Amino acid sequence: MSLYHPVKIGNLSLPGNLFLAPVAGYSDRAFRSICAECGADFAYTEMVSAEALIRDNAKTELLMKRAPNENAYAVQIFGGNEESMAQAARLVLSKTSAECIDINGGCPVPKIIKSGAGSTLTKEPEKLYSIVKSVVDAVSGFDGNRIDRNEKTVKMESPVPVTVKFRLGWDADNITWKECAEAAIKAGASAITMHGRTRAQGYEGKSDWNALSELVKFVGGRIPVFGSGDAFTPEDAKRMFEETGVDAVMFARGAMGNPFIFTQTRSLLTDGKVGSVDTSERIRKGFNEFRLLVADHGEESACREMRKRFCAYTKGIEGSAALRKEIVVADTVADYERIFKDFLS
Repeated sequence: MSLYHPVKIGNLSLPGNLFLAPVAGYSDRAFRSICAECGADFAYTEMVSAEALIRDNAKTELLMKRAPNENAYAVQIFGGNEESMAQAARLVLSKTSAECIDINGGCPVPKIIKSGAGSTLTKEPEKLYSIVKSVVDAVSGFDGNRIDRNEKTVKMESPVPVTVKFRLGWDADNITWKECAEAAIKAGASAITMHGRTRAQGYEGKSDWNALSELVKFVGGRIPVFGSGDAFTPEDAKRMFEETGVDAVMFARGAMGNPFIFTQTRSLLTDGKVGSVDTSERIRKGFNEFRLLVADHGEESACREMRKRFCAYTKGIEGSAALRKEIVVADTVADYERIFKDFLS
């Protein structure tokens, strides 16, 4: 089988196996839309708080919105309480047209840990089981109406799949990926993703791809296994497929400022060639994302957010240091148009 191939998650069929990971503060629908343009086969929202969703938080509603060009996407939720997570899952179904619900079991951020969510579930596989089971049961028993892609109210024909993302374990002395995988499978998860670092590592050090390979063997084809961690280039993704046997690769930091990584990786896996991206094309794609952000959040907020994103888009291009000095103080659309006028003409 080709390294690039279709993937099935429960009853959801995807045309390929190159995914955008759920990245806090980045995987909004503007960026997901650009990644879809560049060939991402599937994308996850940034993590959505179950408690905020239950409280009907307006910002949370926006986080879950589908990008118009997304053929399929997943909403990722996090929380440390089974009942809240079940209620949140039902709300996702009633408020969105998402084809999948993902459970965050890996975020290492202290405020998430304190809530009993994220990597806490890696430390407590039995709690992970309870939360996954509650969400799976909530989805399976959902008999309400959904919103389809055309914003029409429809009856759900079949349950959306529930997936789980977790880490190797809490720290080097508490490696629990095997227990977490078994808990997720027994609870009814349709796929699992593992980031090859512990909670203690955060995003430092190297991702353990050997553990990913062992996970694939342990799961033994019962459900798909996706890999995350240190996929920064098309060549990295190819190596991850070859060395671990995962069913799909998730790009996170590797896609920031470089949504072309999806196009290039698909090309490498299918034709053996990566291809280059013209600098002007890179900046124009950044402006496409910028316009979508302005539409969703308004000019002031979008301009602040695009400071870090345009810094990422300009990484490695000639004169990028001087450009970044201007980017970090840009306040208006006009400011950005002036900064990048030579690339947009």
